[in-house]
Amino acid sequence: MALQAHIAELEQRHANLEKMIEEELTAPTGDDLKISQLKREKLKLKDEIIRLQGQETS
Repeated sequence: MALQAHIAELEQRHANLEKMIEEELTAPTGDDLKISQLKREKLKLKDEIIRLQGQETS
């Protein structure tokens, strides 16, 4: 059950990053560097979620 809770937490952080990216993209002074960093972090989280989900089914 702890693994599922960890995955849920990562999914929540992933969703929060998506929201932050959308806000930055719609901001009149959107920072391209910040957007790139957020997208990289979001991708790392997604990779971790997929890895953990694979462990969960093993």
